[in-house]
Amino acid sequence: MGFFDTIMWPFTWAVSFILSTFHGLLSAIGLPESSGWNWVLSIVLLVLVIRIILIPLFVKQIKSQRGMQIIQPEVQKLQAKYKGKKDAVSRQQMAQEQQALFKKHNVNPFMTCLPLLAQMPIFFALFWMLNRMREEQNQQQGYGALSANEVQSFDGSSIFGVSMSDMFLPSFSADPTRWDVVILTSIMIVTMVATQFFTQKQLMSKNMSEAALTGQFAQTQKMMLYVLPLVFVVGGVNFPVGVLVYWTATNFWTMGQQWWVIRNNPTPGSLAEKELNLRRSARGLPPFNEAAKPVEQPKPTGKHLGQTSQPAKKKKRKK
Repeated sequence: MGFFDTIMWPFTWAVSFILSTFHGLLSAIGLPESSGWNWVLSIVLLVLVIRIILIPLFVKQIKSQRGMQIIQPEVQKLQAKYKGKKDAVSRQQMAQEQQALFKKHNVNPFMTCLPLLAQMPIFFALFWMLNRMREEQNQQQGYGALSANEVQSFDGSSIFGVSMSDMFLPSFSADPTRWDVVILTSIMIVTMVATQFFTQKQLMSKNMSEAALTGQFAQTQKMMLYVLPLVFVVGGVNFPVGVLVYWTATNFWTMGQQWWVIRNNPTPGSLAEKELNLRRSARGLPPFNEAAKPVEQPKPTGKHLGQTSQPAKKKKRKK
């Protein structure tokens, strides 16, 4: 076993186990074992499992993103304070004050990209597994939790005549007549890039406060808007079809999940919050922020604190 095989082994085993489980279940309900659609659905179900597991991280990501937006005015003041100061002492002081600001508001910038980073081992495990499927040793002995028959079934399966292991660039370079591979992978790459772009655009146009639309935070979001799709275009031409299925499915999940959050629990001060309040007003409901505030309880009196009132003394009758 090579060095990278050793590193990826826990992840490839987990991914292959989930794929094997779903492949067996789908086969049991009537889908042909060797069908490419059986394996495609297994990959989609793998995405659902991973994204459900990552929901707590997604919640932390949302809280961190909102925290970053809320403190943007203070961050901008800090940047203006140290503007033009490039000496080491000023940079260190600015970094310390910035860290203190994050700590004060319980904000962690790292959390904004944690769900994406958490998926990378799964992504690389699937990519690594697909590249190893065609090796004769793995087809005879199996790979990870996949049996030898499942490895052969996966490697031999196809959708629209395209194998799960086919890639846009290598296939086209080896055989320019493989237009089926080119067309299918091109459609999947475009879909993958479009969903990524729309998700980031939706966040910026709907769920960012006015203060967050300016400054370094806004520049970072704009960079992600255009850089991430470009990364997927460059990388997508070298992704196997199985990996394209995985990443396209996870992009659709992210887009739908974010749409639901923006619609029902928007960032304070954002356009999405204004739209939500208009919908609530049309239904006779209070504004979103007011609805989230706890109802003020009446102050306790002495009677509520456990004090008992003394019975009134009866006046003695005069004889």
